[in-house]
Amino acid sequence: MDLKDGTAAVAAARRCAEAETNGATAETSLPEWFSEKKGVFVTISKYPSGDLRGCIGYPEPVLPLKDAIRMSAIAACHDPRFMDLTFEEAKGCTFEVTVLTPPEMVQYGSPEELLSKIMIGRDGLILSYKGRRGLLLPQVPVEFGWGAEEFMRHLSMKAGFGPGAWKEPGVTVEAFCGEIFSETSPGGEVVKK
Repeated sequence: MDLKDGTAAVAAARRCAEAETNGATAETSLPEWFSEKKGVFVTISKYPSGDLRGCIGYPEPVLPLKDAIRMSAIAACHDPRFMDLTFEEAKGCTFEVTVLTPPEMVQYGSPEELLSKIMIGRDGLILSYKGRRGLLLPQVPVEFGWGAEEFMRHLSMKAGFGPGAWKEPGVTVEAFCGEIFSETSPGGEVVKK
C-alpha cells in the first residue's frame, strides 16, 4: 500500500469509529482494490500518552478490506478490555490501521530454533495451544523494546497461559507481516511505520 491508500484506510477507520460512538452510520469511499480480502487490525490510542484504548481486527483475509476496516473500527470502540469508547474520546485519540499478510505456520524443532526465526519489527505472531489463541501485531515488541523471548512470553500470556507456555509441546506459531499506517495526532497527518 502507498501512503495515499494508507491515509484513506486510517480516515475510514476514524469515520467509522466516530459514527459508531455518535449513533450514526459512516459512509466509506475507498479505492476499488479495497474490495480484495485482507486481514486488518484497527488500533485506537489515547493521545498524547499512546496508551491503548482499543484494538480489534481480523488476522485472516476473510473479508474485503473495506469491510474489515469498518467492522474492526466499530468493534475497537467496544474492545472488551475497556469501557466503550465515547464520541469525545474518539475525537481525541489517534487511529492506526495495520493491513496483514496471510499468517503462515512457523516450522521449528525447539524453542531456541523458534526464537532464531522471529524478526522483531517484521513479524506479528499468533500462538495457538489447547484451543486458545493469542495474537500480537509486529509493532508491539518494537514499541515495548522486547526481544524475541520476551515477545513469546507476552504472546503466551495474551493467549491466556503462563509466560513459558510457548515452549510446550503442541504449541503452534504462525507469523505474518503488516503494513502500518498511523495518525501522528488525532485526525492529523498519517505516516507509514
